[in-house]
Amino acid sequence: VQLVESGGGSVQVAGSLRLSCAASGITYGSYCMGWFRQAPGKEREGVATFDSDGDTSYGDSVKGRFTVSLDSANNTLYLQMDNLRPEDTAMYYCAAATTGVCMGDLRFQRNQYGVWGQGTQVTVS
Repeated sequence: VQLVESGGGSVQVAGSLRLSCAASGITYGSYCMGWFRQAPGKEREGVATFDSDGDTSYGDSVKGRFTVSLDSANNTLYLQMDNLRPEDTAMYYCAAATTGVCMGDLRFQRNQYGVWGQGTQVTVS
């Protein structure tokens, strides 16, 4: 099982980026998928989730600006990030958990996720 993120980079304030998470060894429709981020010196925080039914949820700090979606044909999860702010600067990770995680209060708890990608850096300035 492997998750590989890509699409990070440097962008100006109010700009956009789209992150990708390509999966091998799993089928997204059978898992709860999460996007997390970690800034230097801070805890890893949940950004968005995408569950096996296609339902999504977002952290308060990104609601209305970030959108998570799935390209099932290519088994790739995306995180579209618009209107980026300096405080969005972080390493971004995708992660997989059992499907039930997305439906509960623990969906943004990192210890619920057993498979992680290596991360992709996003810098907003």
